[in-house]
Amino acid sequence: MNWSLQQLFQTDPLGGVATLVLGFVLFVVLGLSPVIALLYFVHFLLTLPMRRNERARMFLDLLELGLKEGRTPEAAVTDAASSQDPSLGYRFQLLAASCREGRRLTQALERVPRLLPPQIRAMLGAGERIGDVAKVLPACRLLLRDGVSQVRGALNYLLILALLATPFTIVVPILLRIKVFPAFRAVFESSFEGRSLPAFTRVVFAEQSVITFLQIGLFILIWLAVLAYLGGPRLQSWVSLLLPGLPDRLSYRLPWRRKRMQRDFSAMLAVLLDAQVPEPEAVRLAGESTANLVMRRRAEKVRSRLTEGVRLPEAIRAMDDSGELRWRLANALQRSGSFVRALTGWHEALDAKAFQLEQTAAQITTTLFVLANGFIVACIVIGMFLALINLMNQATLW
Repeated sequence: MNWSLQQLFQTDPLGGVATLVLGFVLFVVLGLSPVIALLYFVHFLLTLPMRRNERARMFLDLLELGLKEGRTPEAAVTDAASSQDPSLGYRFQLLAASCREGRRLTQALERVPRLLPPQIRAMLGAGERIGDVAKVLPACRLLLRDGVSQVRGALNYLLILALLATPFTIVVPILLRIKVFPAFRAVFESSFEGRSLPAFTRVVFAEQSVITFLQIGLFILIWLAVLAYLGGPRLQSWVSLLLPGLPDRLSYRLPWRRKRMQRDFSAMLAVLLDAQVPEPEAVRLAGESTANLVMRRRAEKVRSRLTEGVRLPEAIRAMDDSGELRWRLANALQRSGSFVRALTGWHEALDAKAFQLEQTAAQITTTLFVLANGFIVACIVIGMFLALINLMNQATLW
């Protein structure tokens, strides 16, 4: 090999260098390009929540800048769109076109539902009803913190996808049962004159093996979670059309989602109470700002109790089982100060608790799935080696 390279450079040094450069370029283009494309695709899917939140953050920044300059929300949107900045995206241009047709901001947002999360659209609608959209922007920004936690949790789930969510987790055991196990059985029965395989081996490689069904169940469960992560609000809206209320009930069952809904409700309630909105109306608007059916129903219970004459700290029990929100509202009413200032610590505590619960759930889920996969692989290996050990013992006796 060294002699061939030396001869190549002696006879045609420039041609040899060109050949090496061409080979390196072909290696990079043909060999590394698919790997780079795959890594970019994984990165693109993994950071979907962050990019959704970044799009919403840019919209809120432009809206806040326009409001500070004395413009209406609709004028702030149309003026920003007139710059034709491609970073705003085509959805923002559609929103500006709707505003130019004379629609209010919330009406225009309904025509472009993918531009902002449903919670932010509901919060902006509440701000429009009280006549000051700028007051609800801090509550909107609270919701944008959630994307960081979702992406960090997804990094843990990526390990599950690498280890468990590939088709090989199902195909390999099926191929072992179809191709390898019959040969084991034939050799074993011929060596032991009709004796059957060990009981554990028969259970693992049975036609209706529990191991196979367990792997298929894990495979489906993982990819359903991946679909929910990638689909985001759009998938929830589609599922709601088929099964009304199901996504909202499932979201409320997740403890970290429930904490964030309580945070969003409390933040909007504080803003509305500071804006002198009547308590029943403030509770209703705060419930709608969560964009969750369960929270809206609980808010209606609070509202009905308020109309019956029950004081707000007592009526709010339906929204918070721990009682801390009731205690903080009671203190804010006694001090006659700002509700936003009085509940800021509560919102930060809910945000931190939600982050902790989501990361803990991600770690526990990853650990359990890896252990389950290890258990399945161990059962397959033990089942095969039991048959091999018996065959080796029989060969030794011969």
